Amino acid sequence: MNDALLLLARLLIAALFLGGAVQKVVSPGNAAALLAGFGLPVALVWLALAYNALAGLALVAGVAVRPVALSLAAYCAVTSVFHFIPDDPWQMSIFVKNWSIAGGCLALAVAGAGRFGVGRG
Repeated sequence: MNDALLLLARLLIAALFLGGAVQKVVSPGNAAALLAGFGLPVALVWLALAYNALAGLALVAGVAVRPVALSLAAYCAVTSVFHFIPDDPWQMSIFVKNWSIAGGCLALAVAGAGRFGVGRG
């Protein structure tokens, strides 16, 4: 049962990052505007897209789950800064969700892929 739950956790978390990659493909301007607002190069959108896609696929496959999940937790923590806008309840909800997702990623970093993963790590 634990291995099946770990697989489900990996798939659910991966869906978020894969969806983020698709969103950046379909509408890169939204993420680019967010980056530009912080004085960052908009080309970072493409780096984030690639990272979201590769990390999501790694979770799905169960490849290097521990290091990937740890890096995703850090990614969520860093990107939460973009959503820390106390006057905007919607952005604050995203801010809190980023930290919640980071927590799920940390749990995956501890547990690893489980039995149902290519790399089992």
